[in-house]
Amino acid sequence: MKKMSLTALGREQLARAERASAGRSASTVYGGHEHVMRQTLIALAAGQRLEEHENPGEATVHVLHGRVRLTAGDEAWEGSPGDLIIVPNSRHALEALEASTVLLTVAKLPAPPVNT
Repeated sequence: MKKMSLTALGREQLARAERASAGRSASTVYGGHEHVMRQTLIALAAGQRLEEHENPGEATVHVLHGRVRLTAGDEAWEGSPGDLIIVPNSRHALEALEASTVLLTVAKLPAPPVNT
């Protein structure tokens, strides 16, 4: 069994994000490419965003600190600490309305079979 403090990791990642030129920092806390599920703590300085991108599988964003806005097309959802946002299965973006940390959980969809 392994235990970690997402609060402490979030503070550390947010400090890194605020020093980084891109205004963001991230750390995988569970899983990875060899797992179906991956959890990543993402920190964004106020006003920074993850530009629109595809959804690699089923995903949720759990807001740990700050306020964020997830957009997909014409729809938008705002989240604050304790909120869980279900990421739509479409192109989407995430913006930090204030300095924020979120826990992104992704369960990758299986790759489609290759036709030979």
